[in-house]
Amino acid sequence: MRQEAGGELSPSQSAALTTIECHGPLTPSELAARERIQRPTATRVLARLEEAGMIARTGDPADRRSNLVTATPAGSALLVELRARRDAWMAGRLDTLSPEDLAALDRAAGILERMLEEDGA
Repeated sequence: MRQEAGGELSPSQSAALTTIECHGPLTPSELAARERIQRPTATRVLARLEEAGMIARTGDPADRRSNLVTATPAGSALLVELRARRDAWMAGRLDTLSPEDLAALDRAAGILERMLEEDGA
C-alpha cells in the first residue's frame, strides 16, 4: 500500500509526518518514542522532512535546549494526497473480491479492532 500511495516520502518519513500531524507539536525525543526509533534516526528523518518543507521547527517554551516540530500546510496537504491515492488503490482492489472474501475481511477487521481496544490503543 505504501508503494501504491506514491514515492514523495520514504516509509519512515511518511510515518513520522503522520505522527507529527496527529500528535504534534512534538519534540524530536517525543517523536522517536512514538515511532519507536532511536533519537539519531528521528533527527535524520526530521532533517529530511524540514529540507522538503514538510515540517517546521520552533523553540520549545518548556525547554530552551529543544525544539518542537509541526507539520506545515504543505506537509499536511501531501498526507491528504497520499491517503487519497492509497484509499483509491485499496477501493479498486476491494472491488475485485467476492462477497465471501469481503465478509471474511469484515470479520477480520472486527477482530483487529477488538485487539486494539483491549491494548488500549
